[in-house]
Amino acid sequence: MAEALLNHLGKGRFKAFSAGSSPGDNQKPNPLALETLKKAGISTEGIYSKSWDEFGRPDSPHMDLVITVCDNAAGEVCPYWPGQPATAHWGYADPSEVHEGEGKQREAFIHTLHQIGKRLEILVNLPQESLNKLAIEQTARDLSKH
Repeated sequence: MAEALLNHLGKGRFKAFSAGSSPGDNQKPNPLALETLKKAGISTEGIYSKSWDEFGRPDSPHMDLVITVCDNAAGEVCPYWPGQPATAHWGYADPSEVHEGEGKQREAFIHTLHQIGKRLEILVNLPQESLNKLAIEQTARDLSKH
């Protein structure tokens, strides 16, 4: 959801990618995540499940900022990122782990989208001079407290 939302809000100023530590073979994004994005008017074109290993290769896109977003990621060892990008962690509960019925799970996805959106709105509206590596890393880390 964060990838699609940042690409939507960033309007070309940012290029977001998402990945996980161990997606399963032929794993697809959660259908409720895709539904939530579509209902919010956010394109899901090109979204697919991928490993973060895809972004650790020399021919991978350059990363200026890497933000981990799931609560489980906080304790994991992250891979080496070429170019040593700024890093931050924004913890969110996994909405797919809500098991109180589909209605509650839908609400959890909407809530998570809104939480991510609040932080990304601030990030995308930073002035250009605030986007150097140290400033963006500190800002991204500060946003984890909101």
